[in-house]
Amino acid sequence: MSVTGIMRRRTLQNLPMWAARWQLVRHKSSRPVNTVIMFVPQQEAWVIERMGKFNMILEPGLNFLLPVVDKVKYVQSLKEIAIDIPQQSAITVDNVTLNIDGVLYLRVFDPYKASYGVEDPEYAITQLAQTTMRSEIGKVPLDTVFRERELLNTAIVAAVNNAALAWGITCLRYEIRDMKLPSRIAEAMQMQVEAERKKRAAILESEGIREAAINVAEGDKQADILASEGEKIKQINQAAGEANAILAKAVARAKGLQAVAESLRNSDGMNAASLNVAEQYVKAFGSIAKETNTVIVPSNAADISGMVAQVGVNLTSCN
Repeated sequence: MSVTGIMRRRTLQNLPMWAARWQLVRHKSSRPVNTVIMFVPQQEAWVIERMGKFNMILEPGLNFLLPVVDKVKYVQSLKEIAIDIPQQSAITVDNVTLNIDGVLYLRVFDPYKASYGVEDPEYAITQLAQTTMRSEIGKVPLDTVFRERELLNTAIVAAVNNAALAWGITCLRYEIRDMKLPSRIAEAMQMQVEAERKKRAAILESEGIREAAINVAEGDKQADILASEGEKIKQINQAAGEANAILAKAVARAKGLQAVAESLRNSDGMNAASLNVAEQYVKAFGSIAKETNTVIVPSNAADISGMVAQVGVNLTSCN
C-alpha cells in the first residue's frame, strides 16, 4: 500500500473539495525524483520501473539508479497501518439493524504484490472488511453480537487475510469500535436490563428473607433443645439430691435407732425411754384439740402410769 494512497483517502474523507484536490496534487508531486543517488528511509520500499517495466525494489539505505530510464513508481510503507472502516449498516439474524464502524490494522509484506496486485489496496481492504462484517453479523442474533465481539473480530481478520494474500498485505487485527442501535431497540434493551436487575433484586431479597427465617427457626430449635437438656439435667440433679437426702435421712435414722437400741440395753435405759414416751404422750394429747375440732379421747386418758407401764412392757418384749 502506497503512502500516497493512504494519505489521499484520509484527506478526501476529512477535508473540503478544494483542500482535497490540493492534497492530492501535493502528494503526487512528493513522489521521489530520480537523482541517480537515492537514499531510501527505514521501513520503506521503493518500487523502481525501468522504461515502464518493473525492475527492482530499493532497500533502505544508499541506492543508485540510471538517469532518465529508471523511475520511482511506488513507495510502500512497511510499518503497521491503521485504517478507519467507515460506519455501515448491518442486519442481525433477528432483523435488528446496527450501525457499526471499526479500525483495521495491516502491514505490507510484499511491496511488489501491493503495487501491482490491486489498484487501490486501501479501498479494496476497506470494502472487504465492510462486506465481511455485514456477513458475520448476519449470522448471529443481537445479544450474541455484544457477547462475542472477539469472535467477530477474528472472523473478519481471517476473511481479509484470505483475500489480501494476493495483494501482498496481511491483516494483523480488526477492532469493532462502536455499535449504534435504533432508539427503540436501545430503549427496549434498557427496559430489559432494568427488569433483569429488579428480578435479581427481588430474588436476592426473597433469599435473604428465607435465610433469616431459617436462621430464626434454627435458633428457636437450638434454644428448645438447650432448654430441654437444661430441664433434664435439673430434674436429674434434683432427683439425685432427693435420693441423697432420703439416703442420708435413712442412715441418720438407722444410726439413731441403733443408738436408742444400745441405750435400752443399759440398766437405766428402760426408765429413760418410759420418761420420754410419757412426755411425748402428754404433749401430743395436749395438742389434739388445736389441730382439729374432732377430739379423740382414750378410755383411760387419766391412767398415764398404766400407759407408760404398757410401753415399758412392749420395749422389754422387743429387747
